[in-house]
Amino acid sequence: MAAGAVEPFDAVDVIAEKRDGKELSGEEIAWVIDAYTRGAVADEQFSALLMAVFLNGLSRGELSAWTDAMIRSGERASYPGLDRPLVDKHSTGGVGDKITLPLGPLVASLGAAVPQLSGRGLGHTGGTLDKLEAIPGWRADLSPEAIRDILAGPGAVVAAAGSGLAPADKKIYALRDATGTVESIPLIASSIMSKKIAEGTPALVLDVKVGSGAFMKDAGAARELAETMVALGRDAGVETRALITDMSVPLGRTIGNALEVREAVDVLNGGGPADVRELTVALAAEMLDAAGVKVTDDEVAAALDDGRALKVWREVVAAQGGDPDAELPVASHTEVFAAPRSGVVAGLDALALGVASRRLGAGRARREDPVQAGAGIEIHARPGERVEAGDPILTLHTDTPERVPRALEAIEPGVTIADEAPEPRPLILGRVG
Repeated sequence: MAAGAVEPFDAVDVIAEKRDGKELSGEEIAWVIDAYTRGAVADEQFSALLMAVFLNGLSRGELSAWTDAMIRSGERASYPGLDRPLVDKHSTGGVGDKITLPLGPLVASLGAAVPQLSGRGLGHTGGTLDKLEAIPGWRADLSPEAIRDILAGPGAVVAAAGSGLAPADKKIYALRDATGTVESIPLIASSIMSKKIAEGTPALVLDVKVGSGAFMKDAGAARELAETMVALGRDAGVETRALITDMSVPLGRTIGNALEVREAVDVLNGGGPADVRELTVALAAEMLDAAGVKVTDDEVAAALDDGRALKVWREVVAAQGGDPDAELPVASHTEVFAAPRSGVVAGLDALALGVASRRLGAGRARREDPVQAGAGIEIHARPGERVEAGDPILTLHTDTPERVPRALEAIEPGVTIADEAPEPRPLILGRVG
């Protein structure tokens, strides 16, 4: 808007409408997000609007307009001239969630292209970029031209999201964090989907996690979030579906950057933990179907077993400057957490182990914190497995042994041994779309 121009709406009027439970028009929403992004609406005014949304919600029409306005605050990526369909995947975050690493090469090996713009870890959840940066030489910062070239070649890429995608979201998220409005399903959904839609793929599969190690602790809230995001994607013309998956226990048998890369390569070699393989195959099948590539689950699994996905992984790592044959970093200190008594592992709390891994150096409490590539946790016994007193349940890895006592403080209440095995819990709890 030109300097000195009169704004078409008044922020106080928009706040009052939402405060009183009225539905905002698309024009009001487009204006207020644009005005806040360019500084014409003050932080305290937008804070009041966020609280009104937190308390009164957004209708489907309001939410679509809100998300569209956030997308329009920046650029929308495109990948012209590719000869294969595009599809993306997003996870709401968890502990030991290394699925992105084998998933992209697997889907690419079966005929679709996978551009994934990802982030770094914060709090108890790991970041995909941190994991891949454990590979010597691998780089996340790629130009749009480099991303397109890799998609046209090996077919899968994981890169750092640029500042040009949905810049309104970055500004709004910082304000939500400071105003107690993070835990709002419409605001969570619009934050995630504005960035994913701006990434420019016509198909998207969501992995919405629920449990102690997930952002959503409640199954009903996780389903509501999944349904909201699927509706937003489809309103924007993106073929969207979601799996709701369990995050009460960490995924796989490793937590931490280089440790998870090794486990992902095991999966690409046709092995790896059963749960990581199961979720990788299920999400790949959904992604391929959403992209219009018709394959069976058995055909997807075969691409892990016969080396096709591993070949793409090696090509993708090399295309991003990494050495797929390089030795991965190893922490200088390890310490075993042993079973305090004989029995069956009944609980292995994902949040407790995620916090412990961060305290060992694998994650960060603040965005500016460094991470240790070799730090993390190996899991030797998962729920349902029998142990004898003194058997190793976990091995802690760190370059700074003084971190171990606080990590153990987090672990001890999160590991439970019982006389009987717990009731098995399915990994995939539901599907939307």
